[in-house]
Amino acid sequence: MQSGTWRAARNRIRTMKRIALLLACWLAFAAQAQSQDAPKGQAPAAGAKVSMCIGCHGIPLYKSAYPEVYHVPKIAGQSPQYIASALRAYRNGERSHPSMTGVAKGLSDKDMADLAAYYGA
Repeated sequence: MQSGTWRAARNRIRTMKRIALLLACWLAFAAQAQSQDAPKGQAPAAGAKVSMCIGCHGIPLYKSAYPEVYHVPKIAGQSPQYIASALRAYRNGERSHPSMTGVAKGLSDKDMADLAAYYGA
């Protein structure tokens, strides 16, 4: 009886290893496919687009009074992935702020990647 129990346990372990290997391969493939879909940002291409950001984000300790008084965060030096993700979230309605939503809705994915590369540099 014991040898049957050990054999069954060994088979379950082998099955779990195979499933883990398949899952790891699938995750690696999915991550590679996703990274190929996202446009690659180029800081020099941000050019005139940066002027939309500098008015608020380029002033140290700046506070805005629209729609209410709030501290404007510094974005220079932030992670490019964070900046692009935040811009997409504003554009898609996952984050909310009147000014940022308006700006983000006018940006393409390439524009967002360029701005992220510029400020993340």
